[in-house]
Amino acid sequence: MAAIDGDMVIGRESPLAPDLELLFQRHTEDMNADTPPESIHMLPRAALERPEIGFFVLREAGRPLAMGAVKRIAPGEGEIKSMHVLSEARGRGHSRRMLAALIDHARAEGLARLSLETGVQPTFVAARGLYARAGFVECGPFGDYAPDPNSVFMTLNLSGTD
Repeated sequence: MAAIDGDMVIGRESPLAPDLELLFQRHTEDMNADTPPESIHMLPRAALERPEIGFFVLREAGRPLAMGAVKRIAPGEGEIKSMHVLSEARGRGHSRRMLAALIDHARAEGLARLSLETGVQPTFVAARGLYARAGFVECGPFGDYAPDPNSVFMTLNLSGTD
């Protein structure tokens, strides 16, 4: 666990921890709220418990408020998965902190590129803005993704060269 500010920490954890149920429930509800089922690309909770995935939780005073993961998808390439902040904890910079931790993890793992898939729906505008401010740019489908009118694909070069 790395202390961020006072009693706030972000650390690598198991996605199967019992006190993460609310995070996963809300994440699933949000993904299903306005995205067609065939365009939902989130991994089931148990699938995040794999050696090629670094799963992180932001906690404040011990309470889990945010989560995110980086999945190694190819040599030198990773993908952000399952990033979510509880609605009642939004507006306090937790998304920015979690994204920074995921990028730091990707760099520490020696990844040269970090990509993500997010939605085109209005509910994803804030997320797309967050990623763009962090340096992510839109790109075509990557990994096993196919073109999808409900998806926006973004990538960040971590190697310093293009």
